[in-house]
Amino acid sequence: MSEPGLRSVRLERVAAGRYAVTNVRGGTLTLGRGDDAEFTPVEALLAAIAGCTSVDVDEVTTRRAEPDSFVVDCEGIKVSDDDGSHLSKVDITFRLEFPDTDQGRAAAGMVERVVRLSHEKLCTVSRTVMLPTPVRSIVGDTVIDGH
Repeated sequence: MSEPGLRSVRLERVAAGRYAVTNVRGGTLTLGRGDDAEFTPVEALLAAIAGCTSVDVDEVTTRRAEPDSFVVDCEGIKVSDDDGSHLSKVDITFRLEFPDTDQGRAAAGMVERVVRLSHEKLCTVSRTVMLPTPVRSIVGDTVIDGH
């Protein structure tokens, strides 16, 4: 029996520096080291942050109107310091355009509020990154929890 709310993926090495990540529904994402077109793990994290909050915004605003344009950029600075390697200053920039109709203006008027709600409560990915979240590595019977 699985734990409520459990999400999981499986990563398998397919070649030197290339990995296939598969979800329980059969979807696959290929990761690489950054020397080819494949996403690096850091780029996948940025995509997950952008994707999670975009789903929130899209779901609410499109109840009013379909966007003419929906573009979200997510970027962060990769650093190595006393805390180890990590991203600093992650920015998510929304560029949304809606039709010049009553419904389009209503949708556009909701964007800032929904982005704020996603940032503060709804987006599981960015909330996980922003909050202290324990991450454990398990090798055989050994748990490596970073403490």
